[in-house]
Amino acid sequence: MSHVDEHIAYVLVMVTLSIILIVLGVALILVCKKKPVESEETLPVKLCARAYPLISIDAATDGFNQRRIVGQGRLGTVYAGSIEKLQLVAVKRIHPFHVLSSNAGFGFSSVLKWLSLAQHPNIVPIIGYSEAPGERVILMEFVHMASLNFYLDQNPEGASLLDWNKRLRIAAGAARGLQYLHEVVAPNIVHGCVKSSNILIDVNFCARISDYGLNFMAPMEKRGLVGYVDDEYWNVRGGIGATKESDVYGLGVVLLEILSGRGCEGGLLVKWALPLIKEMSFGELLDPRLVIPSDMRPLVRLAKVASACVGNSRKCRPSMSHVATILNNLETEVCF
Repeated sequence: MSHVDEHIAYVLVMVTLSIILIVLGVALILVCKKKPVESEETLPVKLCARAYPLISIDAATDGFNQRRIVGQGRLGTVYAGSIEKLQLVAVKRIHPFHVLSSNAGFGFSSVLKWLSLAQHPNIVPIIGYSEAPGERVILMEFVHMASLNFYLDQNPEGASLLDWNKRLRIAAGAARGLQYLHEVVAPNIVHGCVKSSNILIDVNFCARISDYGLNFMAPMEKRGLVGYVDDEYWNVRGGIGATKESDVYGLGVVLLEILSGRGCEGGLLVKWALPLIKEMSFGELLDPRLVIPSDMRPLVRLAKVASACVGNSRKCRPSMSHVATILNNLETEVCF
């Protein structure tokens, strides 16, 4: 073989090796890129609510024993239950007439899996669910204290436990939880029924939002909702009237409850409080069970935020983000 032939053969070998190396490099890059995608796809599955057979829920609640009832609301009855490893959970059993007469059965598991992806310190996580003919059950983390409504309205001694500092903290925490649902979760979640009984208070007096996104089960159920939603809500058929703006209205009503210590009273609270705020009659507005602080400015600011939430039409209301920003500042700056 001549030197020319040897040179040509050497060039061909080098070119072939180069091509092989390039192909291997490209393949390696594709494999490396593929692995993170696979891990991302599996991540939501791990966070999704788990499906439980109804027999397990029945055992966890001793056959839905009345002695285990810890609350009742417009959607259903809540029981204290124990599941794996004696974990204490809140078991919400949806009222049968909602299951049979509404869309509660349509896409129930899909909606619950989506809602369970929401994770935030100011919301109550959804752990699991169960469905069977005529039955829909939701498992949530058990919050070891009562609702804001219980402290303010149902327990004569409870209101005094919530001093003005705690009330500001609860107000800010509720706004943060709703802001997370409105703006961080994708797709966003409209609560649909923001009221004081759906704001739970944990052992650290931190607000925890519950029952978010469940309005599809009873979109036109007025019981427990009148007064916490705006007039526009009832003007739209099928419950589509539940929007971020109606959630802002509901939070505004809750802020008025926090300030006054009075219940919603089917909307009478708003009609009573707005003129007092406009006239700056805060001595009459504030909860008489608490001492009026020497520095009234934070409570005046809180009252004006509440007024903006309930006193304007939907298009003129502040966003939940705006409300949360103001309340966060109040929480960090104020110490009565």
